[in-house]
Amino acid sequence: MDMNKYLNIFVEESREHLQALNTSLLELEKDPGNTPILNEIFRVAHTLKGMAGTMGFTHMSDLTHNMEDVLDGLRNGRIKVYPEVVDILFKCLDALESYVDNVSRTGSEGDEDNRDIINFLSAISDKSKAAQETQPGIIPQAGKEKKDDLHLELNIYDRNVLEKAFEESLNVFEIYIELDRKCLLKAARAFIIFQILEKHSDIIKSAPPVNDIEDERFDYYFTVMVISKKDAEFFITELNSVSEVRTVKVTRVTPKHLERIKVSPGSDEKHHVDRDGRMNQGIMDSSQKTAEKRITSKTVRVDIERLDVLMNLVSELIIIKTRLDGIISDRDRECAQTLENLERVTTSLHDSVMKVRMVPVESVFNRFPRMVRDISKELNKDIALHMSGEETELDRTVIDEIGEPLIHIIRNSADHGIEKSEERVKKGKSTTGNIWLRAYQDGNNVVIEVDDDGTGIDIDKVRKKVLEKGLESEETISTLSDEEIIQFLFQPNFSTSDKVTDLSGRGVGLDVVKTKIESLGGTFELISKLGQGSKTIIRLPLTLAIIQALLVMVGDEKYAIPLNTIREIYNVNPADIQFVRNQEVTLLRDTVIPIIRLHNVLDIEQSEPDSNKKQLTCVVVKKGEKLSGLIVDSLISQQEIVIKSLGKLLSGIRCIAGATILGDGNVALILDVNSIV
Repeated sequence: MDMNKYLNIFVEESREHLQALNTSLLELEKDPGNTPILNEIFRVAHTLKGMAGTMGFTHMSDLTHNMEDVLDGLRNGRIKVYPEVVDILFKCLDALESYVDNVSRTGSEGDEDNRDIINFLSAISDKSKAAQETQPGIIPQAGKEKKDDLHLELNIYDRNVLEKAFEESLNVFEIYIELDRKCLLKAARAFIIFQILEKHSDIIKSAPPVNDIEDERFDYYFTVMVISKKDAEFFITELNSVSEVRTVKVTRVTPKHLERIKVSPGSDEKHHVDRDGRMNQGIMDSSQKTAEKRITSKTVRVDIERLDVLMNLVSELIIIKTRLDGIISDRDRECAQTLENLERVTTSLHDSVMKVRMVPVESVFNRFPRMVRDISKELNKDIALHMSGEETELDRTVIDEIGEPLIHIIRNSADHGIEKSEERVKKGKSTTGNIWLRAYQDGNNVVIEVDDDGTGIDIDKVRKKVLEKGLESEETISTLSDEEIIQFLFQPNFSTSDKVTDLSGRGVGLDVVKTKIESLGGTFELISKLGQGSKTIIRLPLTLAIIQALLVMVGDEKYAIPLNTIREIYNVNPADIQFVRNQEVTLLRDTVIPIIRLHNVLDIEQSEPDSNKKQLTCVVVKKGEKLSGLIVDSLISQQEIVIKSLGKLLSGIRCIAGATILGDGNVALILDVNSIV
């Protein structure tokens, strides 16, 4: 059977499971006694083992099998959740991610078998099994409970049924069944066991619930409580006759048990008890039948390439609509009305397609708790990461690109920003350093903020570094504001670290962040207060496909300026333009803004000198909080445009973000405001 056609599905589902495993391990580290989290980790490991085995990836299958043995010991109380165990589970996670990455790239898991990790897992498992053999009477779920304690939690209805059974002199047993670890069809084996039990008894309770057992969402053991006229030896003999059953332990339930066990209030479910005091429909009519409802998934996996094709078709539709708008005369009311309907439909279609392409930033944020955990251990710092707004959505193409910039920013906060605990105490801060990662929508942009309560940026240290590198003269640098000094941190190969480490010191951090964010049409802002911390603000467009733009003329060419970058438009008198430090500036409501002549930037010959014009058309654009004025020849109109890539040969051209096809079929270049400013 050719398994290659299932590789993409295997990779996608494996990555989802590994992300869930990563999140659960982080929670387990914070709360070692959290049994539901342990159950979730075991379930993920078991699922990955089955998937890897089906695909023939033996290294992954062996690793997850050994993980299961250790996780089983953790859940049963045979192994304590101490830091070394959590660390080895994180190493297992890293190894599994490496296998999945290899499968994604080459179709093979690779030759690395991670024998050292498997040996460590085996040693932990063997030690716990040896300890269990010295106490053979203890049921795995028991933990620190006594041998004759019950392990099923009963509600008030269960108790009433048991009391009725005791009145009728019937036997009540709690039966623990453990299957062989090599059992391939656990649910099928459990079904046979339930058939035997229902034939000779009435089942009133099971753990885990019946729905979980039917769906194979359980380990290799489960516990049931039954009412029967048969004795304990009968059930031991009958159940041991089933193949692949390793252990059967029967505990007789007595009225004394009911006196000392805790009974939960239960819910409104009703058990139907016949005149013999027994359940009249067995397991399928018990309270467990309605305990958990199956949820049908309403999502469909769609290849991103198919969405790209759909988006291109919508883009072509918008271009045709724009062209019709230019052809049809306003005097033709019927055509104008039809065009309005077409515009309404295309806008709705565009919005629907965009929503399909939107992905929560959670898919990016989820990788950072683990990263901060590892950094805090490496740097011997106590760091807490607080995340909010994970449900905020961005276009898939943007989501795929923002991970690397955020890694640099968070590493900077952890390495340069957050102090060690003893230093924080001296400054009157808490011992734990905090990093806040937030996302929220602001108009047509998504804002991502990274905030920390660390030491902040030492402006004087940056000034000295600028002088050392000869980037500015001593006279000039003394006149620069703190905000202007911070901008030097975005220079390539600029770092304030005194030594190079695995995390920082090479000067390849913030310049990479700035370049990447601006290539996505976003803006990057850094705010810092010495001793209080730093704050990074990233603004990104919701989409990179279709935008509102202002069409302008520069010389004989049409250009498009994204509308979300424009603050306002006003006319400037040439006499009001002055020079400050060799830069043309003008005054806009008591604010000095630099003037940028697009003729010079784009190397276009002017048809008429500015000195002959009474007024210059100035488009005021914003980059973060900074304003600049772009001088253009004239304005055309506001228009919805489709961004087209210039292709690989023309990629990376400064000042140009792409191109668009206008309604008349001509091409207009889209200006990259970030690089121009």
